Amino acid sequence: MAEHRIPADKINLRLIMPAYGEGGKAKEFLFSPNDSAADIAQYVFDHWPQEWEDQMVPKSEILRLIFQGRFLHGNVTLGILQLPLGKTTVMHLVPRENLPKINSQDQCPKSKDRSGGCCSCLGSCSII
Repeated sequence: MAEHRIPADKINLRLIMPAYGEGGKAKEFLFSPNDSAADIAQYVFDHWPQEWEDQMVPKSEILRLIFQGRFLHGNVTLGILQLPLGKTTVMHLVPRENLPKINSQDQCPKSKDRSGGCCSCLGSCSII
């Protein structure tokens, strides 16, 4: 991908759309920390990359973001995830009608290096 300067107040998301049989197709988009997963899905839907034309979905609500192996609910913002400004973060973007149920074992471990608040780990807190 071409090198480009990322504004210091933005997060560059490299979104990978799985392409069956050929790995994945990546496209980069700039977002602010206040943008939610639903905002991102809507933006990508409205600006659908030509490279993904064969995987077009009928509505933005089907698009789901996966970050560090977890599905992100629509109201989760990039700021809550504490993504670094001015840097590139990789996420997967998949078409999926419904999110999986929360697993009872998917609880945030208590440890000294965690703040203990919601979203200090990505394994719980309705983010998945």
